[in-house]
Amino acid sequence: MRFDLKLAGRAALVCLVAATFALPQHMFADSHVVSRADLQKQAVTASQARQQNIQDVREFLSSPSAQKALSNAKVNSEQVKTAVSQLNDAELAQMAARTHKAQADFAAGNLTDHDLVLIILGLVALILIIVAVR
Repeated sequence: MRFDLKLAGRAALVCLVAATFALPQHMFADSHVVSRADLQKQAVTASQARQQNIQDVREFLSSPSAQKALSNAKVNSEQVKTAVSQLNDAELAQMAARTHKAQADFAAGNLTDHDLVLIILGLVALILIIVAVR
């Protein structure tokens, strides 16, 4: 009797396919699957962070110094506040970080009113440019 390599290959393939269907599928996927609760928690966290960033930037733009700078530059503050919500998450986080830094520097005395006005106008210009490009 002669060993038939083709027949042995076919038999091995049949055994492999049968084992694939016989074993539970979740055995292979458990280590790579993210649970629905984890996905929902991440989505809620991202949404809350976005809302907080929008609120922070809008509060900064509502400050008396910002309102004065916007009126001097003849920029509609409502248009700018509306444009803030059109920024993507990364741009919004960057704007919020800049507003936090500007507020902290101003509170610490590192910035004058004039410097703060220039920062505000720069942020407003950046927001409007980003929204206009889209």
